[in-house]
Amino acid sequence: MKANELKKGMVFEYEGQNIVVRQVQVQAPSSRSGNTLYKVRGHEVTGGQKFERSFKGEESLSPVAIARRPAQLLYRDADGCNFMDVESYEQYTLSDETLSEELAFLYDGLEGITALITEGRLLGIELPATVTLEIVDTAPGMKAASSSARTKPATLNTGLVVQVPEYLAPGERIKVNTETRAFISRA
Repeated sequence: MKANELKKGMVFEYEGQNIVVRQVQVQAPSSRSGNTLYKVRGHEVTGGQKFERSFKGEESLSPVAIARRPAQLLYRDADGCNFMDVESYEQYTLSDETLSEELAFLYDGLEGITALITEGRLLGIELPATVTLEIVDTAPGMKAASSSARTKPATLNTGLVVQVPEYLAPGERIKVNTETRAFISRA
């Protein structure tokens, strides 16, 4: 596989590590003889370390065969998060360190997760584009608040803190974008 074929969600091997692609940015050459560069952002599957590197379009990369399976978070405990394949009912556990980026969106029973599985081992997960969470703490909602762009911080039931419009109050459920960690709308 060539670097110019990389797309979001693909997994490839680089220097002994399996990398999940989060974003590919194409940088066109500034001169005629220049090469187009593909800036790849992602993370290492098992450790979660961030990965960022530019590749030339013709550089060869080794794709990793990965099965994408629908999964659900069953529960969290001292060992980490326990997921279940919703079709085969097989269960997998991932440590909190592996899920450091995703933990702020995970709660018991969450569905819509995609499990990345290779050789019967869960390597990582992909979150749905949006997750519905509950506001547990924020400044009281203002009766006279308009729907203007004024915001306030709100702590959600998973511990994530996001900026929300000032008319929202504790107990309300909101949708949050898992990529940008931003408020989208009421749920």
